Amino acid sequence: MNVRHDPRREHAPGAVRRQIGEADWWRGAVIYQVYIRSFQDSNDDGVGDLAGVAERLPYIASLGVDAVWISPFFPSPMLDFGYDVTDYESVDPLFGNLADFDVVIEKAHDLGIKVIIDQVISHTSDRHPWFVESRSDRTNAKANWYVWADAKPDGSPPNNWLSIFGGSAWEWDSNRRQYYLHNFLKQQPDLNFHETQVQDALLGAIGFWLDRGVDGVRLDTINFYFHSLGLEDNPPLAPDLRSASIAPIVNPYNYQDHLYDKNQPGNLEFLRRLRALLDTYPAAAMGEVGDAQRGLEIAAAYTSGNDKVHMCYSFELLSPDPLKPGRVREVVEAFESAAPDGWSCWAFSNHDVMRHSTRWAEGSGDLDGFLKMTATLILSLRGSVCLYQGEELGLTEAELTLDDLHDPYGIQFWPEFKGRDGCRTPMVWSAGEANAGFTNSKPWLPVPADHVDRAVDRQDEPDSSLLNHYRRALAFRARHRELVEGDIAFVHCDDQVLVFERSLDASSILVALNMSDRPARVDLPCDDYELIAGADADGELDGRRLSLPAFGCWFGRPQTSKKREER
Repeated sequence: MNVRHDPRREHAPGAVRRQIGEADWWRGAVIYQVYIRSFQDSNDDGVGDLAGVAERLPYIASLGVDAVWISPFFPSPMLDFGYDVTDYESVDPLFGNLADFDVVIEKAHDLGIKVIIDQVISHTSDRHPWFVESRSDRTNAKANWYVWADAKPDGSPPNNWLSIFGGSAWEWDSNRRQYYLHNFLKQQPDLNFHETQVQDALLGAIGFWLDRGVDGVRLDTINFYFHSLGLEDNPPLAPDLRSASIAPIVNPYNYQDHLYDKNQPGNLEFLRRLRALLDTYPAAAMGEVGDAQRGLEIAAAYTSGNDKVHMCYSFELLSPDPLKPGRVREVVEAFESAAPDGWSCWAFSNHDVMRHSTRWAEGSGDLDGFLKMTATLILSLRGSVCLYQGEELGLTEAELTLDDLHDPYGIQFWPEFKGRDGCRTPMVWSAGEANAGFTNSKPWLPVPADHVDRAVDRQDEPDSSLLNHYRRALAFRARHRELVEGDIAFVHCDDQVLVFERSLDASSILVALNMSDRPARVDLPCDDYELIAGADADGELDGRRLSLPAFGCWFGRPQTSKKREER
């Protein structure tokens, strides 16, 4: 690799960095998600690794984010690319070793960046020593560490539960002559959280990484930990609700109302145990809530009371539903109503869903204008934020052939659902290098030709680039605590414009966004606002009338507290 990020730009201009060790660092934090397989290959085997992450940390710091979340790097047969773990306390040789991980921690902390790692504890690989022992017979020490059940009298599975990856959630094991539960691949058996020993072992594994300096954990499929001991059949889901799901529409998983295979009350007590562990360091936890019907309710329950996880993100703003002002207001107000003392973490893209640059922007006419608006929006909402690698470059969903695919999910449902590989293609660093600087060998997924022109080196200097818009928006957010920690109140919402106020103590900021590709006008609550300098704002205010260009944004501050109170 010849081209690397300019170290003179390691810190975004004006960014306010919180000190390592500050207990509430997570509140309002902006977290950059690294999908390690596709971030940077340091040894030219075609797959990203921990040394590559360490090498690119100055670039992450240049954005002005508070933390980096790294996808799983634990030993794994990679049938689900690291989300099928065989050892919770080590590093897969594909990604390096523990010494490489320690370098990531040290370098990130030197740059003022927290480190969050994935914890995949709802299930293991079927090659994990725990499962190998559990399946050996019905009387061993770990016989109940996984969810086992007898067949029905006719030999069929215990109930009608379905796997997200297709088919029954039960797999027959000929050695025990029982079925075991797997909510995902059959090679990912579910752990039995009703066993205290299982909880103890998992908390011990999390403690292992906290002792190495990890600042937080991202909890994969947090609402899948417990199942109903009654093994009741899930009822059917009303047909008009099937389109709202965490699974693609072609998946029969959508046909059930998942009342008994997840979302159980036992989760709450385990999360309290986890929080007690985290508070001793201190460290933070971010949960992924995989549920379409009750996602916001679950996120609210898991983050309320200051005794469970610190923040959750759900799929409401990761869905294909169009990004409209009313939709944003509905989702945010629903969470605020359900969890007034809870905390959300908002994301528009991640490693499991189609990139929002494709999901929402098709037909917008001005892709970069749309993406600048969405960046401003997500960085202005109340809550923490996850930004997915390449989002700041405007990377679109890659068009891959069936032969290119590795994702078992996409292979299962091809071509109606093309899987998750389209959002997992390699990061593009240098337009003039082989594979855009990701690797000198054949990458595990191809680098799309139309991504190369959006490489970091093409956007690093131009002031008008999407990358530099993200840097300015992040710096602006960091300088204004109202946007980091303040309350939110919606002022106006129509089919084009969303206006809301972020308030902290006696200070407030009004945020106005034109979410459409047409100019718009809106009347503000009063004529006492003044533009806040430093944002990429391009509206014109005449008295109370604010004119916004297509995808325009505007930040204002009331000039007197008296008028603010009257408003």
